[in-house]
Amino acid sequence: MVKFEWLKGHGTENDFVLLPDHDGSVHGDLDPQFVAALCDRRRGIGADGVMRVIRSSALGMESAGEWFMDYRNADGSVSEMCGNGVRVFAKHLFDEGLVPADQAVTVGTRDGDKLITRDGENFVVDMGSPDVRQTSKIAVDGRTWEAQDIRTGNPHAVAFVETLDDAGALLVEPEYDREVYPNGVNIEFVVRRGPQHVAMRVHERGSGETRSCGTGACAVGAATALADSEARPVTYRVDVPGGTVHVTWTEDDRLLLAGPAEIVARGEMEWLQ
Repeated sequence: MVKFEWLKGHGTENDFVLLPDHDGSVHGDLDPQFVAALCDRRRGIGADGVMRVIRSSALGMESAGEWFMDYRNADGSVSEMCGNGVRVFAKHLFDEGLVPADQAVTVGTRDGDKLITRDGENFVVDMGSPDVRQTSKIAVDGRTWEAQDIRTGNPHAVAFVETLDDAGALLVEPEYDREVYPNGVNIEFVVRRGPQHVAMRVHERGSGETRSCGTGACAVGAATALADSEARPVTYRVDVPGGTVHVTWTEDDRLLLAGPAEIVARGEMEWLQ
């Protein structure tokens, strides 16, 4: 039996369990089965992923930031980065007084350090430069689309469709080229809503369809700017099922993700399994 503190938060309804474990003494190696059980919406707390709040030094990770986002997908697998999650992570640090409230904070991730600033109710994350690669094919229910391969911390395949209904129920992972994405891929389906305005749905590896995906929104913003031949800097509004984020591709090739973050619950739990 393990007793531990937890919090529940979300960014545009992409939801997470946060586990404060500052010195790494509570959760050890963070067992994948434990993570998957926590994320189960019937027999756990329920979430799209788990973020352990731990000092970089305690995890043995090199980072300029004191705090490291140890992120896991809902199936317990390790993920490099989560754009919605890191905003929730930063809000927790600010709210708990773990970092100065009036300064930007650097958070370590497996995709490198991320600088987050607070702008009213929104948090702005410097997600770094996109890695734009070739196109490949994705398929749903026998229909195939060309998808842009863009890496924004996580691998993404971005496909433009006529309607978001084309993605189907997304209960089953879309088909994709496993030689291009040997470690899996997040797949975004995108429609245009107006000038510099798109909407998307996403199937995240290890989690299924989610209400939002921050690294996916960044990939969609970059892919749309490329398709539109837009000069930088340029900002795209990206609507997701859980709300809206804004993605700016700067003149110096950085992607800035801006959106809200909320902490909605907290408690202590005795894990009996």
